[in-house]
Amino acid sequence: MYQLNKIVSGMMGIAAMSVLTTNAYAAGAKASVSDKKMIASAMSAAPAKVAKGATIVAMEADGKMRTVRQGTNGFTCMPDNPATPGPDPMCMDKNALEWVHAWIAHTNPTPGKVGFMYMLAGGTDASNTDPFATKPDAKNHWIKTGPHVMIVGADASFYDTYPKSADPDVSLPFVMFPDTPYQHLMAPVK
Repeated sequence: MYQLNKIVSGMMGIAAMSVLTTNAYAAGAKASVSDKKMIASAMSAAPAKVAKGATIVAMEADGKMRTVRQGTNGFTCMPDNPATPGPDPMCMDKNALEWVHAWIAHTNPTPGKVGFMYMLAGGTDASNTDPFATKPDAKNHWIKTGPHVMIVGADASFYDTYPKSADPDVSLPFVMFPDTPYQHLMAPVK
């Protein structure tokens, strides 16, 4: 529910979800070329059927989130963050969005409130051990991941059945941020 520098950068905007502005589409406005590109990028994060019905949000220059397209299926997708070095669009269900809010606020997520996230376009440049790292250093085990899905918010015992290596084999499922309140399962997909 996933590359962390990219996820953090992308998710920082998600923390502002409570201040979403009015949906321009609800007012009958046409999508700009820029909005169309953001929608396409955000939709690349999830399977077509999920992406088609998802709400699409984008971060504005002031750091606030704007609803680009209102959805109908409970998923929220964000486009690639151009400030990060590689692709990082993401799409998440309601519980994963709540988990992200907790992560960004540095508060503990609700235990056992399982959420699901897609990052089918992949993600790169993430610390596997420090939930708040913003750049690589000698101690934070920076990794790169391809397309994956994430399970967030599960009880701690769920994660005990998966590898918790600081330097995991990213071609197999593993726990990111092991033994922290933000641990989550990273599962690669093709």
